[in-house]
Amino acid sequence: MKTALAKPRTYVPQDLSILWENLEDLFTELQSREIADLPALERWMLDRNELDAVLQEDQAWRYIQMTCHTDNEEYAENFRYFTTEIEPKIAPIQNQLDQQLMANPLTSQLDPDRYFIYLRKVRKSLEIFRKENIPLFTEIQLKQQAYQAIVGNMTVSINGEEYTMQQASVRLLDTDRAIRQEAWEAITTVRLAQTQALEDIFQELLRLRHQVARNAGFENYRDYMFVAMGRFDYSVADCEAFHTAVAEHVVPVLQKLASERQQKLNLPSLQPWDMQVDPQNLSPLKPFQSGTELIDKTEQAFTALHPYMGQCLATMKTNGLFDVESRKGKAPGGYNYPLYESGAPFIFMNATGTMRDLTTMVHEGGHAIHTFITADLALNDFKELPSEVAELASMSMELLSMDQWHHFLPDADDLARAKKEQLDDVLSTLPWVATVDKFQHWLYTNPDHTPTQRAEAWKTIYDTFGHGFADWTSHEEAERYLWHKQLHIFEVPFYYIEYGFAQLGAISVWRNYLEDRDSALAQYLAALKLGYTKPIGKIYETAGVRFDFSADYVESLVKFIENERKQI
Repeated sequence: MKTALAKPRTYVPQDLSILWENLEDLFTELQSREIADLPALERWMLDRNELDAVLQEDQAWRYIQMTCHTDNEEYAENFRYFTTEIEPKIAPIQNQLDQQLMANPLTSQLDPDRYFIYLRKVRKSLEIFRKENIPLFTEIQLKQQAYQAIVGNMTVSINGEEYTMQQASVRLLDTDRAIRQEAWEAITTVRLAQTQALEDIFQELLRLRHQVARNAGFENYRDYMFVAMGRFDYSVADCEAFHTAVAEHVVPVLQKLASERQQKLNLPSLQPWDMQVDPQNLSPLKPFQSGTELIDKTEQAFTALHPYMGQCLATMKTNGLFDVESRKGKAPGGYNYPLYESGAPFIFMNATGTMRDLTTMVHEGGHAIHTFITADLALNDFKELPSEVAELASMSMELLSMDQWHHFLPDADDLARAKKEQLDDVLSTLPWVATVDKFQHWLYTNPDHTPTQRAEAWKTIYDTFGHGFADWTSHEEAERYLWHKQLHIFEVPFYYIEYGFAQLGAISVWRNYLEDRDSALAQYLAALKLGYTKPIGKIYETAGVRFDFSADYVESLVKFIENERKQI
C-alpha cells in the first residue's frame, strides 16, 4: 500500500507487488553491480535505499492493518507472510550487501562527517550478524504477534456492558470510589485470566532471545541488545546510575505527593484504584469528545506553537494517517510509525476522551514532526533514530504543547489542573521507567530463572521504586504480574530506559522554552532535523540540553519541576 505522498521511484518499479519472486532480481542486481567510482557507489547506496524504503513501507502497512484489526485473519496472514517469507530471505542478502559496502575501497572516500554514524552502525551489524539467528527472529516476531492478539482482544464486562480495556480504564478517574474499585477489579480479573498464556509466550521469548545472544557470541541478551541497539553513547553502568538517581531523588517526592493525595481523599490507605482519580476528587477532565475533535484540536495547538508543526498534522489528516479511537479488536497502546517512502507517519492510539489521550496524541505528534522533518535525508539509516533521540522529540512536545492546551481546555481552572497533572506524570514516569528497565536487566542476565523467581524479582524491583505508591497488600497476585501490561517487555525489549533519559532532556527543553520561547523552539527543530547523523550527545547539545543522567542532574530537574508545579 502506498500513500499519495510517496515519492517517484527511480530504481524500483512503480507498480511492484511485494512478493519474494518480484524482489529477488532487484537484490541480485545490487549484489552484482559493478561500482567504478565514488558517484557510482553513492548511486548504488541510493538505489539500495529506495528498495529498503519500499519494503519498509509495505511492512509498515501490514503491521498497521494488523494492529488496527487484530481480529482480521487476512491482515494477520499478510503480516505473517512478510515475516516468514520475505524477511528471512532478505536478511542474509542485506548482510552481504553490508559486507560489499565495507569491503569496497571507495567506501573510505565517503564524507566522514556525513556517513560516520551510518558506517559505524553497519560495522556493528556485521559483527553480530549470524545466519542461524534468522529463523529465531521469525519465531520471535510470531510470538510477539501472539501477545498482541491476546491483549488486543481483551474486553471487560461491567454492569452487562462490554468495554475495551482502555474504555474500562476511564472509570479509574471516577470520583465514586466504588465505581473505581469495580473497574479495577474487572480489568485485573481479565488480565489475570491470561496469566498463564502470557507467561508461556514470554518464556518462549526469553529462550529465543537468549539463543540469539549466544549465537552471536554474547553471554546474555542484555549485552547483545546494547550492541544491536547501537548504544554507543552510554553503558550498563549508566543505566544503573539512573536507577539509583531516580530512587534517591524522584521516589521521595512522589511518596510525598502520594501522602498528600491520601490526605486530600481522606482515605485510610491508597489502593491501586485510587491513583488516577483527581486528588481533589474532581470529575475527570474531558479535553475532547471524539477522535476527530482530538485530531483537529491538536492540529490547532501545533499550528499556534509553530506553523510547520501544524502543517505536518494537516498533511496526515488529509491523507488518512490516523486511527485514534479505542475499539474491540484493536491492539493496545499507541505509536507513530514512519513511512520512509512517503516521508510521513501513521499515528495509532486508543483514545477514550481522557487527558492521558491528549498527552499520548501530542507525544506521538512529536514523533510525527520528527518523521516529516527528516524525510529529505538521503538514507533511511539517517532517519532510523536511536530511541534516546526519538523520545526527546515526543516527550519534549508533551511539555511544549502545554502552552496551547487552552484549545482543549478553555476554562482557566481546568487548564491549570491539567498542567499540574502533566508535571506529576512527568515525575511518575521516571520510577516506572527505572522499574521496567531494571527488571529487563534482571530477566536477561538471569536467563535460567523460573516463572516464580521472575514474579518475585518484579515485585522486589517494583517495591524499590515505590510500587506505584499504592498499598498492594491485598492484591499481591495482581502486583506480581503487573508487568504483563507493558508491551515493550514483550515486543521491543530494552526499549524503555530511553523514555527516562529523554524525559530528563525534555524537562530541560521546556525549561529553555520558559526562558526564551523562540530560541528553544528553533533549537528543538534543529536537533530533530539532524535525524541520526550525529552522536546522541551532539543532537541533545543542538537542542540546547545535556545528555546527562547523573544524580546531580536528576536532582536539579526534579527541583525545577517541583518549583514550576507550585507556581501553577
